[in-house]
Amino acid sequence: MTQLSQIFMKSPETVSEGKRFVLGDFRSVSDRSRMECETDSYSVVSRSLKHFDTCEIWLMIMFRGSGFGRVLLPAVKFLAEKKATCASNLRFFSSDKSAPAPSDAAENKTTSVVKNFFFPSIFQHWKKELIQQEKEESGVDEAKNRTPSAIDLGLNSVVKVFTVSSKPRLFQPWQISMQNECSGSVKVRKHGSSTKYKAKVLAIGHECDLAILEVNSDEFWKGMNFLDLGDIPNLQEEVAVVGYPCGGDSISVTKGVVSRFELIEYSHSSTELLAIQIDAAINSGNSGGPVIMGDRVVGVAFESLFWSDGIGYIIPTTVVKHFLNGVEQHVSFGSVNLSYQTMENAQIREYYKMSDEMTGILINEINPLSDAHKFLKKDDVILAIDGVSIGNDSKVHFRKQETITFKHLVSMKKPCETALVKVLREGKEHEFNISVKPVQPLVPTQHFDKHRSYCIYGGVVLVALTKPYIDSSYISESFLGKMPKKAVEQIVIISQILEDDINADYEGFEDLQVKKVNGVEVDNLKHLCQLIEECCTRFLRLDLENEKVLVLNNKSAEKATSRILKDLKIPSAMSEDLRPKQLNRGLKKRFNSGH
Repeated sequence: MTQLSQIFMKSPETVSEGKRFVLGDFRSVSDRSRMECETDSYSVVSRSLKHFDTCEIWLMIMFRGSGFGRVLLPAVKFLAEKKATCASNLRFFSSDKSAPAPSDAAENKTTSVVKNFFFPSIFQHWKKELIQQEKEESGVDEAKNRTPSAIDLGLNSVVKVFTVSSKPRLFQPWQISMQNECSGSVKVRKHGSSTKYKAKVLAIGHECDLAILEVNSDEFWKGMNFLDLGDIPNLQEEVAVVGYPCGGDSISVTKGVVSRFELIEYSHSSTELLAIQIDAAINSGNSGGPVIMGDRVVGVAFESLFWSDGIGYIIPTTVVKHFLNGVEQHVSFGSVNLSYQTMENAQIREYYKMSDEMTGILINEINPLSDAHKFLKKDDVILAIDGVSIGNDSKVHFRKQETITFKHLVSMKKPCETALVKVLREGKEHEFNISVKPVQPLVPTQHFDKHRSYCIYGGVVLVALTKPYIDSSYISESFLGKMPKKAVEQIVIISQILEDDINADYEGFEDLQVKKVNGVEVDNLKHLCQLIEECCTRFLRLDLENEKVLVLNNKSAEKATSRILKDLKIPSAMSEDLRPKQLNRGLKKRFNSGH
């Protein structure tokens, strides 16, 4: 056990002033250091008596645990032998009322000294001062070693971002919706400042819902601190979300714990990527704010489940770093480019000649435009990717005892990279190096930074099917799982019928797919427009899904189209990207001439 002893002395002239001088300290940590401790105590007291014969001396002994006599007894013994040095003026104060008595050999010499042990107010005063000093010193040390809080880091590192955005209407693609203000980009404002600085968008990662902004202002960067990216946290670790959510104008900090890791479909792009679920509040305006653990950023807040409380998602630093590393090359994320099913049923595993040790997933369909289509086949069983075994539930090991879907192995690769895929085909194992470059699905998930394409014929509005359209209509989601057969293939549908006498009784055909024009299969929306323009027959026939048929008189439809455009103030019968080049040049020439 450790004992701490300190010798303090006062001269008679300074007693009233309360001055103290530390002469020395000694400690005993074990039986083996007893003699060393005794020697130290003698030397310290000896020096004090030699130089301060008329001084009043206090031997203050602070201790923890047992072994008090090892320090006290030698000092008492020595002082008792020095009666000539005003032993009557020596007073001892101990923090232990039950200290062991001196040894028999020193008992007679020390009795008069030991009897003088008591606890005057000066000891209590000294004790309070010592405790206060220790608190102050420990407070300084804690301040130096303390990890900055999330709010400390956020004040000079997180800015509020302002945007003004607009986009074409989904069902009236020739119109632009009203501008909406939200927290996002264009202008930024520091905490505690009223100045908004212009920001330039340097890069956008639509797949991962991230962007890089640049602010060309030296004044803006004064006092700003950079935050370091850390590793992804573990389950149940506490994190803090910093941002500017709705409900106020100042910076906000909410705390929560990490609940799970999972690949989810990012709402902005419908791309499946790794996300971290936390129970901290993430509200509108929090998007883009850092999620901090300790003194590092472990993710970026980006969305939450609107129908539940306390479920928010953050973009992990692994995804952030992947985006940053590929900004210059406009790198996206890898994709398997196929559909599959799990193999948890023992009978299907036996049917595909899998041994008891084998696990994997069954390939249902492969995107014909992908590199995988050159090597893999339907009914192949994928056993492993890059040497990592895939479970019958499609999961792979992810840190410690966690699991995650095998798509994570591919998504964190760059499109220029390959994956080593081990498959079981007709009972034999094969390995292929396959490019993970993603290909455009038959139904695009989004059309970022582009105007929507459309074509109007006889009041029939024709558009290419997209996932946002499906989400906003009654069209079956079964279209999302279909693979394209050609590189430029699209699903063309009737978006709406603009009422006119020529299209009477066709209102029920909205949201149906157009498969053929005058018997010719439709490849895409542009191809359909060409077929309409090239029509030289009296009637134009559109074959729709569910075996429906729509027929219009060609000349009457052309006249009706002009009339409908004029009445509804629609600028053109088709979007600019679908117009013939000659027509576009003619329109621009007329516009520039003022006609």
